[in-house]
Amino acid sequence: MSAPPIPSAPADLELIAQLKGKLQYAKLRIRIEAALSAALPSSALNKACKYAHTLWKKLNRFLEYPELELSTNLAENSMPPVALGRKNWIHIGSPQAGPKVAAILSVVESCRRLQVPVRDYFSAILTGLADLPVRCLPDLTPAVWVAQHSCSRERVVA
Repeated sequence: MSAPPIPSAPADLELIAQLKGKLQYAKLRIRIEAALSAALPSSALNKACKYAHTLWKKLNRFLEYPELELSTNLAENSMPPVALGRKNWIHIGSPQAGPKVAAILSVVESCRRLQVPVRDYFSAILTGLADLPVRCLPDLTPAVWVAQHSCSRERVVA
């Protein structure tokens, strides 16, 4: 008898990780439901379980999109500059500006993570942004932009 083949291809390993994630996620839901049934109605545990139950579909999103990371380390590590600049941004203009600044910082951090020059990215993207339909926005993410530009650089070099 021979041993079963050991998965070595990245796709095999990704599938195994996904299946393990789904299993752990199912176990977590069972534990939350058990805690909910045992908790007193006015307890903090009951509130926490109901909160998790209400947001379950959103919490489940990472299972549908394996490229999403569960770790918040990258976001947390990028926060010190934001925290340092917070005093400078107190008078940013309006309450609606906060989410907009957060979105911009998220794009900047994506550029840094992908080692994309932020100035080059924004210069290329912002010039034609007003004329593009909303359905084209996914094509403007830093990951897609760098993939398109690395292909064009390879064509020029070859």
